[in-house]
Amino acid sequence: MVDQNSKVTLVAVGDIGWRIEESNDSFDGTRAILKGADIALGQLEVLLSRRGSRQVHFPGFEASDMGGPTGWLPNPQGAIQVLVNNGFNIMSFASNHTMDMGEEAMLDTLDILRKNNIVVIGAGKNIEEARQPAVLERKGTKVGFLAYCSVLPRGYAATKDTGGVAPVRASTAYEQVDWQPGFPPKVITKANPEDLADMINDIKKLRPQVDVLVISMHWGVHWIPDLIADYQFEIAHAAIDSGADIILGQHQHILKGIEVYKGKVIFHSLSNFSMRRHRDFKYKPVTASGRYWVVRHGVRAEADPNCPRYPYDINSQKTILVNCDIANRKLQRVSYLPLWLNKEAAPEPLSHSDPRSDEHLRYMQWMCGSQGLDTTFSREGNEVVILP
Repeated sequence: MVDQNSKVTLVAVGDIGWRIEESNDSFDGTRAILKGADIALGQLEVLLSRRGSRQVHFPGFEASDMGGPTGWLPNPQGAIQVLVNNGFNIMSFASNHTMDMGEEAMLDTLDILRKNNIVVIGAGKNIEEARQPAVLERKGTKVGFLAYCSVLPRGYAATKDTGGVAPVRASTAYEQVDWQPGFPPKVITKANPEDLADMINDIKKLRPQVDVLVISMHWGVHWIPDLIADYQFEIAHAAIDSGADIILGQHQHILKGIEVYKGKVIFHSLSNFSMRRHRDFKYKPVTASGRYWVVRHGVRAEADPNCPRYPYDINSQKTILVNCDIANRKLQRVSYLPLWLNKEAAPEPLSHSDPRSDEHLRYMQWMCGSQGLDTTFSREGNEVVILP
C-alpha cells in the first residue's frame, strides 16, 4: 500500500535555452505541473552571465539569434527569475554549451543558480566539483543526481585545475559494409574507458547514500530522428548495472526512443522544452516543392513555416515531460506527458482526446521499433506509462 502522504514526484524536461527571459508565458501550460512536483529538473543550455569571451568552439550563431554581438544572454537575472517562477529546483549544466563563453561565464552561471536555490549538477570549478552528486531529500526519501556530457568540444571538460563539465566521452570508427565505393559505412562508437570507469565509480559511491539514483546524460546524435548511437547503450547499461534507477537524456533537439533495461527506463532524448528564438527572429528556410527546410550542422530538416521562432525539425515539436512517482523509497512508476510546441514554440500538454496525442504515441512507437526497442506503453488519462 502506497502512503500518498509520503509519495515523492519528480518531473523532468529537456533542453531549456535561448531567450529564457522572454519565455515565462511559454510555461503557462506546464507551470502547475512543474511547481506541483516535489522535484523539477531541467537541462540548461545557456550561460546566465554577461562576462567572458567567445571560445574557439562556440557554435557561431548570428547576433540576431543570440540577442547580442558575442552570444551573451541579454538578461541573466530575468532568465533566472523565469526558472524560479516555474518551479525548477535542480538543473543539469553538463552540455556542449557550458564553456561557450569561457570559465568565468560558466562560474557566474553556477553562482546565480545556487543563489536562487537551484541545485546544479554536471559542471564545476574543477573535475571534483563537476562530478559532485546532488542529494535532495523529500518526505524522508533521498533522491540522488549525477550529470555527464558525451558531446563536449575540446577544452570543455573539467580537469583537476580548470572548470568545465563532467565528461563521459566517446570515440568514433567506421566499418565498410558493402563493396560499392561511396556506400555509407557502419558507424561504430565506444565510450572512453577512463570516463566510463569514473562514472561507474561515482554511481557506486552515491548508491548507498540514496533511495533513488537519477542520471542526466547530454549525449547522442542531434537533428536525426530515431538514431541512437552504440555508445549510448553502453553508457546507459553500465550506469544501470552500477546502481542507477533512471537515465534522462538531452542534447539531440528531437525525441528518440525509450528503452527499458533490466526494468529501468532510459529516455534517450527528452527533446526541446524551451528553445525559441527572440520575438523578432525569422529563420530563412530553403523552399523546395512547397516545403520549408533548415540546414543545421550539415543535416537538412523540414521546418514548420508557421512556427518562425523555432528553426528545428518539425518532428521536434513533439516533446515530453517525464513524471516519476517515488513511493516507499523506490521508483514505482515512470510515465510521460506528451507535449506539442505551438506556433510560439511553447510546450502545450496534450489531452488524451486530442488527435495529436495519438500521433505523438505512434511516433514514439515508430522510433522505438526503428532501433530494435520492444518498449511497451499504456495510456492512463493524458499520460503514457512505460511498462517495465
